[in-house]
Amino acid sequence: MPHNNNSFNKELRNIAIIAHVDHGKTTLVDSMFKQSGTFREGKETEERLMDSMDLERERGITIAAKNCSIVWKGVKINILDTPGHADFGGEVERALSMVDGVLLLVDASEGPLPQTRFVLAKALNAGLSVVIVINKIDRPDARPEAVLSEVYDLLIDLDAHDDQLECPVLFADGRAGIAKLNLEDKTENLHVLMDTILKEIPPPSYNDAEPFQMLVTDLSYSDYLGRLAIGKVVHGHVKSRDALVCIKDKGKQASLNVTKLQVYEGPSLKETDSASPGDIVVMAGIEDVHIGDTICTKVNPKALKRITVDEPTVSMRFTPNTSPTMGQEGKFVQSSKIRERLEKETMLNVSIKVEEFPDKEGFVVKGRGEFQMVILIETMRREGFELCVGRPEVIFHHKDGKVMEPIEHLYVDCEEEYTGVVTEKLSKRKGRMVSYVNHEHGRVRLEFSVPSRALIGYRDEFLTDTRGTGIMNSLISDYEEYRGDFPDRHSGALIADRTGEAVPYALYNLEPRGQLFVSPGDVVYEGMIVGEHNRENDLNVNACKTKKLSNVRASGKDDAVVLTPVIPMTLERGIQFLREDELMEVTPKSIRLRKVLLAASARKVNDKKG
Repeated sequence: MPHNNNSFNKELRNIAIIAHVDHGKTTLVDSMFKQSGTFREGKETEERLMDSMDLERERGITIAAKNCSIVWKGVKINILDTPGHADFGGEVERALSMVDGVLLLVDASEGPLPQTRFVLAKALNAGLSVVIVINKIDRPDARPEAVLSEVYDLLIDLDAHDDQLECPVLFADGRAGIAKLNLEDKTENLHVLMDTILKEIPPPSYNDAEPFQMLVTDLSYSDYLGRLAIGKVVHGHVKSRDALVCIKDKGKQASLNVTKLQVYEGPSLKETDSASPGDIVVMAGIEDVHIGDTICTKVNPKALKRITVDEPTVSMRFTPNTSPTMGQEGKFVQSSKIRERLEKETMLNVSIKVEEFPDKEGFVVKGRGEFQMVILIETMRREGFELCVGRPEVIFHHKDGKVMEPIEHLYVDCEEEYTGVVTEKLSKRKGRMVSYVNHEHGRVRLEFSVPSRALIGYRDEFLTDTRGTGIMNSLISDYEEYRGDFPDRHSGALIADRTGEAVPYALYNLEPRGQLFVSPGDVVYEGMIVGEHNRENDLNVNACKTKKLSNVRASGKDDAVVLTPVIPMTLERGIQFLREDELMEVTPKSIRLRKVLLAASARKVNDKKG
């Protein structure tokens, strides 16, 4: 129950937009910006304004939770646009700790998907008010009433209490900027949505008797201001230049002076002299601050409950590049530079942890999924780093002498004709089917309980098996006893036995042996994987072999060999191919696969030992 001294900041609302990947969160925020008058008339704005990272724009996904604000009828609405991918779940949890309500966005055709369940469960547990928005009602295959029924089923399934079940429902077309209370209504704008936010989402509450307290829920970095602490003012007021303390883990304290205080105005930040309860602020003036710390007054220091984030489930080894091509394509190759960059990542991303190897030869990076790792590696290579990474490995737990592994609840949506091959492949990977539902138009929804390690490298195979028409989503459900081994790759590798340049003649003769990863003119070195072998064993090959000119033939005969085009290597494909004794070399210009031990003689000795 609210405390007697509780007051409300009625000029403010804090909301998060939660949804599955690609259900239209970021596009809806764009439309809210335009209609609330955040942009002056005639100002050119780009699509998906909130996805500011290059990677977000290219992949059409949100990776980092972003904050922004709009003003509607004199009330400031702080909006947090959260990621929909399970791998970025740490971002979602932080965002929810700053808000009093959520807009639950659901695609009018696809309905609630795994991530909808994940983020909604977090919102309900936090006791947040929910506004349901059935989005994309303009889709030709939209089925808004049926989807709404599925959302209610999900709420009941998640043990929502009566108040949460009686949440308002809106139907929207985010791209066109339209929202309505009933499907038959003829509305031309999102006004009803913004009115609903003011009416249904409670204003931030605070206790008059409490001193200033702010929970650090996010961190940023500015070259001019240094470390920035982002969070919600829970109680009290703060002014620029105030002398405060930061309460860290285990109650340690550090003093700080606020050098700059900023709040969100539209998609950008604005400097302010003071902040009130409920405000989401960006504070400069403290270097050693971590997510979960409390910033409060020196006179009356009181810590707030720390934020906890789900444990990492996947680890990957990051090492400096040790191949013969080292230092030729990247700016940063030293171990110390890689360490600095990974440490910076842990400051900004709560769900990533970094440990140094005892031999100092690399780092173990732990996170929430292989996709999160891919994004980190891709970001680093664009910044000019060269490094080698190993195969993602699932983090096992030990309980009562038993090995426990993370299990995922996997949802598969595919054409009925592909159910056989999907079920067969997943059962080989120790998956168990838990549900089979027929939808209209010959599609089925399958649900499996699958070990996390079974899904590493399976996504590409799944898309091939379903001819690109299947949709697959998963979220971690629990830890269970280890389900047993299964083969992860049925093919060996074609390994270069010398350094040089790949030659068309040599590659033409290697094509019958398997699928090649290199093209004529590519640099190859001893120990580099130049292709996938048709058989299970590894094979050392010469990709630099030229044609002997001893036997005379008719001029021009068989000079022009025609090679099968090589599919460019991507991070996802490389990670999925790797075995324990292999690494992926990543530079700003290239992605190469290689053996950990480059020399064939060293590999032979190692095999004998093994």
